[in-house]
Amino acid sequence: METLTNPSFLDLILRWGHVIFGIIWLGHLYFFNLVNVPFQGGLDKELKPKVNPALLLRAFWWFRWGAMYTFLFGVVLFLYDYIHLNQLMDPTTGKMSGRAMWILWAMLLGGIMWFNVWFVIWPRQKLILGGLAAGTPHPDAAKLAATAGKASRFNTYISGPMLFGMLGAQHLGAMSGPA
Repeated sequence: METLTNPSFLDLILRWGHVIFGIIWLGHLYFFNLVNVPFQGGLDKELKPKVNPALLLRAFWWFRWGAMYTFLFGVVLFLYDYIHLNQLMDPTTGKMSGRAMWILWAMLLGGIMWFNVWFVIWPRQKLILGGLAAGTPHPDAAKLAATAGKASRFNTYISGPMLFGMLGAQHLGAMSGPA
């Protein structure tokens, strides 16, 4: 039982949960933008109602729940490491630590990405795929797809700076400062 109450073990579980779900989320984000969008452009219109609902509903399930669990594990990890373990402030200066600033910046970007998944991308894709599955395409499918596509591309673009803030900055001594 001592292992379960060890702060290092809890940090390990939270961190790896965040990483694994983040890989699922970002892997699907890159799949949608780098593989699926070009593929859909060449797919015959007759095939889309047969292929897309089965494939994309499954992929969007993993995409949105990967986003949710990445977000939740990340928030709990931040609260544990930076609030509970007092890593938010630099004890030598009394100011916010460099690591905390980078993580908070990355959390802001990740939070925007999460919001886009749950409140912009998925609601629109659900309408589009629901229409395809029912055999009656949604009348605003093109407009819905354009809005979801813009949010998805935006997420792809900010995933680089977000990952840098989460990972890179903490491992570059000049940028992370004292813990």
